[in-house]
Amino acid sequence: MKLELNDRVALVTGASRGIGLAIAATLAAEGAKVALAARGADALDAARAAVGGSASVHVADVTDPVAAKALVASVGKQWGRLDVLICNVGSGASVPPGQETAAEWSRVINLNLFAATNMIEAARPLMAGGNGDRAIVCISSIAGMAALGAPVTYYGAKAALNATVRGLARPLALEGIRINAVAPGNILSPDGTWARKIAENRPAVDDMLQREVALRRLGTPEEIADVVAFLASPRAAFITGSVVVADGGQLRS
Repeated sequence: MKLELNDRVALVTGASRGIGLAIAATLAAEGAKVALAARGADALDAARAAVGGSASVHVADVTDPVAAKALVASVGKQWGRLDVLICNVGSGASVPPGQETAAEWSRVINLNLFAATNMIEAARPLMAGGNGDRAIVCISSIAGMAALGAPVTYYGAKAALNATVRGLARPLALEGIRINAVAPGNILSPDGTWARKIAENRPAVDDMLQREVALRRLGTPEEIADVVAFLASPRAAFITGSVVVADGGQLRS
């Protein structure tokens, strides 16, 4: 099945590593013109080399709404339009249970919710006017759907992101834009949390996978990228307001 992403302009935030980098590479392989955004210039340069093609890089901290608007303006100036927005900024790192402060809640929500809403707000004017062929995909987490031991701040922020995606589906549809989220489960990337956990205690990880995950393995960034690419494509033209779980059967509710 061809995804019909050739020559579409896609902006991926959090694109310098892990899931974001895999998404950028997959979209580029499907023929999209990809703009990669992240906070670190050196990591972005390495990501551009990995993605290849006509990829451009943009250093931006999109937890700042002003920076988000400047990023979208830069992409608009370069390509003249924006067809696909991937909101991938986020992190599950937080404080131990019972140590949550107002400042910590603010930090985690900025990273896992406002980074996405800032980008959506900034991109809407440039993306509006399509016939459903413009798409936004937010990277959420199954931690926003069930209490799985993740920090409560992360749980709350991702749950809010899921609700935001559902709530925006109707108003964005009136502007010709679809919006969905992908909720990954446990994903193994070279510098990610699960690589560290495996290095520390492989038997404990294997035990968790046997008990809790139907497929009994970790996922890969590329597997998440494939789901995202489909949702971003015209092939998903009748899908909006959905939170698509890709977790190897961990929730299986």
